Amino acid sequence: MTKPNILFIQVDQLTAASLKSYGNTFCHAPNLDRIAGDGIVFEDAYCNFPLCSPSRASMATGQLCSTIGAYDNATEFPASTPTYAHYLRAAGYQTSLSGKMHFIGPDQHHGFEQRLTPDLYPADFAWAPNWDNEGERDTNDTRSVTVSGICERSVQIDFDTLVTQNAVQHLYDMARSTDNRPFFMQVSYTHPHEPYLCRKEFWDLYEDADIPLPDVPALSADQHDAHSARLLSDFGMLDVRFSDEDIARARRAYYGSISYLDQMIGTILETLEATGQADQTAIVFTSDHGEMLGERGMWFKKHFFEPSLKVPLFMKIPGVAPMRVATPASLVDLLPTFMGIAQGSGWDSNVEPLEGSDLTTFFEQEQPNRPVYAEYLAEATTAPIFMIRRGQYKFITSSEDPPLLFDLKADPHERVNLASNPAHQERVSHFLQEVAQKWDSAKLAANIRLSHRQRKLILKGYDHGPKPRWNHDEDASSDVLWYRGEGGYNEWAFAYLPVASEDP
Repeated sequence: MTKPNILFIQVDQLTAASLKSYGNTFCHAPNLDRIAGDGIVFEDAYCNFPLCSPSRASMATGQLCSTIGAYDNATEFPASTPTYAHYLRAAGYQTSLSGKMHFIGPDQHHGFEQRLTPDLYPADFAWAPNWDNEGERDTNDTRSVTVSGICERSVQIDFDTLVTQNAVQHLYDMARSTDNRPFFMQVSYTHPHEPYLCRKEFWDLYEDADIPLPDVPALSADQHDAHSARLLSDFGMLDVRFSDEDIARARRAYYGSISYLDQMIGTILETLEATGQADQTAIVFTSDHGEMLGERGMWFKKHFFEPSLKVPLFMKIPGVAPMRVATPASLVDLLPTFMGIAQGSGWDSNVEPLEGSDLTTFFEQEQPNRPVYAEYLAEATTAPIFMIRRGQYKFITSSEDPPLLFDLKADPHERVNLASNPAHQERVSHFLQEVAQKWDSAKLAANIRLSHRQRKLILKGYDHGPKPRWNHDEDASSDVLWYRGEGGYNEWAFAYLPVASEDP
């Protein structure tokens, strides 16, 4: 059998519930709707770490972040750790990446033969947290909501436009190349990541749309779980109450960004058709994590609530009929799934044990009670936080916070914590045993703190003399064009051109 090409489209901060394939009624994304309608939709798919760089490292390796040491947005990703690009190259694929991957460290390829664009974020240790002094670094702020709406152009729009242009050109280049290997091409966008800004043509698509306000409005401090309260406090949002107008504008711009993405993706699909490659190309679509989008007053990810953790995952594979799959999945499943598409269903690594499994094996034999694991090891905590989703229940725990237990079937908005309910004590006990068997929390915490101290020392040393630049396609003389630098986490993102005489 001829190996199919694989086009992997990844976006940033797209919650599953925002797409029609997951129940949304107003999102304008016809190209994504078509891929999902003609393909396989995983109804319950999750990221394994609700933060950009760790999620991508976990996804690329088929491993949990605690296993590979991907603790936060500034942890080096070792060149010795195999990724799906390495596995696919070994299987005879040419590999390329257009867009964001957020690799940290000097290796900016990790198995990709070609990178077609610069990256978006710093590749050094500038964003390292510090559990010994948590709260010293703000990573979100209220402007994401208050400064939202229509813009003419933003750096994020510039970047994603370039991602599309270079991906299209590469598809043409491969179509006329004498290299007969199948291709694996990852096209990785930054939208709809905040700030919530979009061009007017996409804003106008939602002129008559009934975009609801959050299902769970902003809560008081005493109504939040411990981790939510820390996040909101560290970001200066704990006692903030945005107006309904601000919320509506931010949400509308978020959906406008999805529609912009959909147009970019449509251009990629048209190029596949124009070059005669569509029929022999598998298409896989997902996001690195979700987005709270105002639920509980939270405008970010970094938590295990469904909007932050649950991602869209669908794929169109030549010769496979459309279906919906109820077996829970997560991003660590992508590596073995890519290999299953490339080499046949049921693939398993003979190199290393992987956390994930080949999802093609669940097309006909579903496992509704299959567990999904996730971790949070970054800022706004001082201890590892773990999540297990099994069946209809989600369990969240850490050594410093009271546990959370939600019945997702009876309580889809996760309002009722059952962890202290006497009727659920046996279930809580079983979950705690599973956590203790899977993770050594104390050892992991010690390793994380050591890593923080080591990276902080290296950063301090870089204050003296020339500082190395690891960013792809950049050297010491280059102007820093794309990425969010050290002068302020979000300053880069708010450098946009407003629409003249436009008041959204």
